[in-house]
Amino acid sequence: MQLSARLVRSLSLPSPASTTLQEIAANHKGIAKLVLKKGKTQLFKDGSPMVYSGAVDRIVGRPPPKSGDVVLVADGTEKPIGWGMYNAVSMFCVRLMQLEEETARDPSCALNMEKLLETRIRDALELRRSLGLPSMDTNAYRLVNSEGDRLSGLIVDVFGNLAVVASSAAWVEKYKSEIESCICRTCDIDHIRWRPSADILKEEGLDISDLGEPHPSHSLERVKVIENGIAYAISLEGQKTGFYADQRENRKFISTISEGRKVLDICCYSGGFSLNAAKGGAVDVLGVDTSIPALDLAKENILLNKLDPGRISYLREDATEFMKSAASRHESWDLVILDPPKLAPRRKVLQNASGVMTQSGLFLCILQSAASMVGRKVTVLRQAGAACDHPIDPSYPEGAYLSNVMLRVL
Repeated sequence: MQLSARLVRSLSLPSPASTTLQEIAANHKGIAKLVLKKGKTQLFKDGSPMVYSGAVDRIVGRPPPKSGDVVLVADGTEKPIGWGMYNAVSMFCVRLMQLEEETARDPSCALNMEKLLETRIRDALELRRSLGLPSMDTNAYRLVNSEGDRLSGLIVDVFGNLAVVASSAAWVEKYKSEIESCICRTCDIDHIRWRPSADILKEEGLDISDLGEPHPSHSLERVKVIENGIAYAISLEGQKTGFYADQRENRKFISTISEGRKVLDICCYSGGFSLNAAKGGAVDVLGVDTSIPALDLAKENILLNKLDPGRISYLREDATEFMKSAASRHESWDLVILDPPKLAPRRKVLQNASGVMTQSGLFLCILQSAASMVGRKVTVLRQAGAACDHPIDPSYPEGAYLSNVMLRVL
């Protein structure tokens, strides 16, 4: 009876009134408000995180906001629908961080970027732990995946006790020290490497030469990691953050289908796919790349994993020239892996390259056309994307950048 009485009393207590974003903003002086054009509000209420400048009708507030400032985003009646980080130069003038409904449920982070960073990075770490990362056989993973972790413009990859931060937004540069502090505090990280994306930040109105000297903890150039039980030496001066953690699950799949096969790994970089093929029992593995530093890493990784150098080798050659030459010799492989670098980093250059395939939906059509041109037929055996530590916001499909297709060639 006592338990029932306590339950009745708890159910009868009035719930506290929700605090609106408008009320919270009233206690913060000098926050500007961007009012959306008629018909544009629903897109952002539905979760699209990037407010483009063409959707904004007017800015209310003086002085006008500066890049990196917190701003409100409001509908035509000037009622806030959310808040985010402003950029006076970029075509994406606001990266939304919280919607009105979220601040009503938990106002502790409202208009407070430091608190939001702490909360979102902690949530990101808890998600990775729930996915089994890091583990005894994998200590290389993505901790923060931009829009997929509700921190648009911020990417953090973890390699053991090192974190590599890829910055592609003005607000990220403004909150650099807070981000570094939060990562070290939350994730037991000893070293942080900061890698600003120069081309993207230029579009954000920043010149990275003005961003200050590198932090002393950035001095590391090489680290060793383990992924799916395979050891890798990686260069922090290499591509992206130094290692393609997004292909982890696709590399592991290759190891399950390689036994007894002859394998070719085109654009092999530091040997991720070819090492998995060799570990999976392939009888002969050849990796091809044009980068001498990448191939040096790949050869080092053979030794790190105590693999038979007679079964796995690497060749420096242009991918297209190699394939033309191999075709002229009627050379063939049981399994061919082609993982080229990004050929079209932005949609505006799509017509000049076969990149951005995930968003365009053209990838399978191009594969079919290519097969038809050489008189072959293909069927799709498997389709995949980035590993599960690269979450995607469905309201921002541009975050789904990786297409992995396994074909049978007939």
